[in-house]
Amino acid sequence: MKYGESIFDILYLLTALVSGAIILIKNRGITGKLAGAAVLLLGAGDAFHLVPRVLNYFVDADLTFWLGIGKLVTSVTMTVFYVLLYVAGTKLFGIEKNDASYPAIAALAIIRIVICLFPQNGWLKNDGLLYWPIARNVPFAALGIIVIILFFKNRNVCKELKRVWLYVTLSFAFYLPVAILASFFPMLGMLMLPKTVCYVLIIIAFLRFSFQSRKTDKSNI
Repeated sequence: MKYGESIFDILYLLTALVSGAIILIKNRGITGKLAGAAVLLLGAGDAFHLVPRVLNYFVDADLTFWLGIGKLVTSVTMTVFYVLLYVAGTKLFGIEKNDASYPAIAALAIIRIVICLFPQNGWLKNDGLLYWPIARNVPFAALGIIVIILFFKNRNVCKELKRVWLYVTLSFAFYLPVAILASFFPMLGMLMLPKTVCYVLIIIAFLRFSFQSRKTDKSNI
């Protein structure tokens, strides 16, 4: 178990970091830069949580503090990841100038991050009360719904990104039970595996789009 999970986590982090760098390097347009930055941020943020998690299997030391810090950092970077993903999508689909959801996206992200910073979340001791995970994930879920709607409505604009809305939907479906109830039902933590697979699929979709856009010389990426 520990070897399989550790190998999976390491491969995921390498995939996210390398893919993000490739997308950034290969694209000169703002959309590509935003997508690359989002993927890089996702990998870098998850590293704060996954590296201590992997080390916890092999190091005889109490890493509760670092696991807690990692969860906090990941919670913030995941939020920014979806903001960047949304902005990239609106620019790609050519609707940013007429989009009224920007204030909502910004407000939800700020509310989510502010709630995450409260010490009552119990990040460092893993003993936060139930209503804090609910409170910090309500705005996060709302943000995710807006992203899902954007990519669903424009799913036929680009075939490489056609299923991004589905991957985001599934990632939230796997993530929310863990974020809210894992302290009471530790076995729910297993859902983080398919959630991570959804992230990999999102990354692959943007990688494919990045390479395809280079072939067709799309100026907006």
